[in-house]
Amino acid sequence: MTHAPFPSPTAIQILLVEDSEPDILLTQEAFAEAGITNELSVARDGVEALERLRTPGAMPRPDVILLDINMPRMNGLEFLREIKRDPQLMTIPVIMLTTSEAEEDILRSYEAFAASYVVKPVDFDRFYSAIQALGRYMVTIVRVPGPGEPGGRRSA
Repeated sequence: MTHAPFPSPTAIQILLVEDSEPDILLTQEAFAEAGITNELSVARDGVEALERLRTPGAMPRPDVILLDINMPRMNGLEFLREIKRDPQLMTIPVIMLTTSEAEEDILRSYEAFAASYVVKPVDFDRFYSAIQALGRYMVTIVRVPGPGEPGGRRSA
């Protein structure tokens, strides 16, 4: 059952950095099913995400990044550390969205300034519900810097 578009005071840009095609499709479907109409861009690993973030006009600046840890070429923790060192990208909130429940990964994520750490449920229905709840949280509760605020969205 598709819900009416979820009201958002300001549409936000979401970047999903994920290498698992099934998880990408489930995330897109769960957002659509929940009526979350914000822009969702996808990068398949940290290298691709960094290239797109640093190439003017390659994509809109994301307001929130959903980041998996286990990816080829550049894993999520390496990507997180890299953007948090970049003055142009460091203010983008990053939510770790991963299957890893390892305490070491959780600690390293927060040490690298992740905004949140969410473990992806393995069960399909629970994963779907978790993504929908996360999407609603991002578009109704979280406040991101606007275009006129330091580190905020730049106008096109």
